[in-house]
Amino acid sequence: MATMTKYPEPLVFGLDIGTRSIVGTVGYKEKDKFNVVAMAVKYHETRSMIDGQIHDIAKVSEDIISVKEDLEEQLGGRKLTEVCIAAAGRVLKTAVGHGEYEFSENTMINQEYIHSIDLIGVEKAHEIIIDELSTNKEKTKYYCVGYTVVKYYLNDYEINNLEGHKGTKIAADVLATFLPEEVVSSLYSAVENAGLTVNNLTLEPIAAINVAIPENYRLLNIALVDVGAGTSDICITKDGSIIGYGMIPSAGDEMTECLIKKYLVDFNTAEKLKLVSPKKKSVTYKDIMGISHKTTPEDILNSLEGAKKNIAKKVAEKIIELNGGSSVSAVFIVGGGGKITGFTEMVAGYLKLPKERVAIRGQEVMNDINILVDNIKKDSLYVTPIGICLNYFDQKNNFIFVNVNGERIKLYNNDKLTIFDAAVQFGIPKEDIFPKRGNDITFKINGKTRIVRGHNGEPAVIIQNDKEVGMNSLIEANDRIKITPSTKGSDASIELGSLPEHAGTLTFNVNDADVVCPKFCMVNGNLESQLYKICEGDDIEMQSYYTLEQLLTFMDVKPEANFFINNKEASMSDKIYENFVVYWVDKSVELTKADSSQIDDSSNMPTQVTETNTVMDTKATDTGTAFGILVNKTPVTLTGKESYKFVDIFDFYDFDLSVMRGKKLITKINGHDAEFMETLIEGSIIEIYWEN
Repeated sequence: MATMTKYPEPLVFGLDIGTRSIVGTVGYKEKDKFNVVAMAVKYHETRSMIDGQIHDIAKVSEDIISVKEDLEEQLGGRKLTEVCIAAAGRVLKTAVGHGEYEFSENTMINQEYIHSIDLIGVEKAHEIIIDELSTNKEKTKYYCVGYTVVKYYLNDYEINNLEGHKGTKIAADVLATFLPEEVVSSLYSAVENAGLTVNNLTLEPIAAINVAIPENYRLLNIALVDVGAGTSDICITKDGSIIGYGMIPSAGDEMTECLIKKYLVDFNTAEKLKLVSPKKKSVTYKDIMGISHKTTPEDILNSLEGAKKNIAKKVAEKIIELNGGSSVSAVFIVGGGGKITGFTEMVAGYLKLPKERVAIRGQEVMNDINILVDNIKKDSLYVTPIGICLNYFDQKNNFIFVNVNGERIKLYNNDKLTIFDAAVQFGIPKEDIFPKRGNDITFKINGKTRIVRGHNGEPAVIIQNDKEVGMNSLIEANDRIKITPSTKGSDASIELGSLPEHAGTLTFNVNDADVVCPKFCMVNGNLESQLYKICEGDDIEMQSYYTLEQLLTFMDVKPEANFFINNKEASMSDKIYENFVVYWVDKSVELTKADSSQIDDSSNMPTQVTETNTVMDTKATDTGTAFGILVNKTPVTLTGKESYKFVDIFDFYDFDLSVMRGKKLITKINGHDAEFMETLIEGSIIEIYWEN
């Protein structure tokens, strides 16, 4: 056994638990340098892990113990009890959720509303993940480890920034990434069964970023691609944060399989051929029959062309998807699968980037790494294992615990955690964040559908460590958070008299006096007053007229007379519109056939209505006076009476008043508005027409 060496503290132990192998790394930090003092690799003997997910916890625990013991021996017998680990990027799930919310009135959009609509988008994305993966309808718990807003909408129009705008509807498309709880639980179980305590848990893409992308680069919009054997893991940075994660099931093995089929070789031989230097003139290999062959690097690269293009295209498409539909500024590639000649140039082409902006990051990004282990050289293969150790010194990307409504929950800490993130993880439904609106009323008026919105309630009340805060308040480990759900507002309520169509009155000339009447409303076929409260589904017809029967009922007049509308005898069902003339003659006065068709003003035309509804009749005369007037520019001669009123014109001039042909009947004498009972003089200029 080697002699125990004393190293500077803390001595950090990291495990990269991969699909094919487990890589253990031990090192310490000295100033700005990280020194690797021990490294061990153990390949899985069985398929205990598939696509980054632990399937056999006991077997993985055995392999962890083997790696731990190897490292302890290299350290001279020092016991390792705490470890840093990472969840594979390939197990992350990504979905785009569309969240929207409508206000009852035009509302100023602030950060609280924006965070709330983000929450709805993340919730919708979570529902998509559950629908896709939970075929047995079992609810699986997921940690939201990152999200970015792809698009915002205001009143259904796309907008870059909602804050400060006014609108009645806001929406957002949110790209959210989730980590299944089973992955975290299985990692913890495998490590704990090996006698270790998890000191820090991060994500493999973040671990790789710790090495491959320096801190001062992370404000840029950069993609990091870890091209492994079976999958290519991708993450996107922007404004100092990781905004998206993704994976494609294509990587180095796909290219290796092309060579296996073409050259009829085993896997290891194909791997060597894949990585051959293009500078060599020829390459010798043996096929599975033991026969030696020669080929050229050019022929090998040509054989890889199809698979290489396929992977590069898929990587580029996933980058654009994760970045909200646009390319990034640069791409860093790590992992063995990305070393193939020409791969970076292909990715650059599909992303429409200059080829120098897509590069492999390996030895050149490990200037602050000293590997003090024999036979281990700086390589892009070790970016992630070393990054897991480095994440110990940057505790941002770890899990923390907070208390929400009395329940302890675990959150993935990306250094920007807010109440919003805690609400998502706790499972607060969106309905309990936004003010709840009371029930709407939907009804029809004059054949058109109308909606009256319910009133908004109060928004959720959020208390953080005994202080009232908003949804975007930052949180820390062990915070106490209480979220009181939003309340529901009162239901919509409106009376008939409040409708714009109900405004105003109808005026009729009745027995030479103006009678002002309220408008009538028919609701579901029944007559209702202005105090009627509209109900869901009501069919309302707003009438712009009275029937004769309705007018008499309103005036409390018994229908025991002969009634006339605009000088024509009328029935109870005839319609009376604004400014129409109505009069009646007591049935005790006998009317001849001629009388009923042309009522003589001097015999039966009423001149005024008294409070007792009696009619004052003038004495009939047999003599008459004739004189001429001009009606709508047409000469008309009036005959048969001593004097004439405006209403008499209709006995000599053809103008149909029985059908309403406009919104209002206009009557003028010599340029001024005329009443139907106004006296005419010879030479009067008359205008009669419907106005729309």
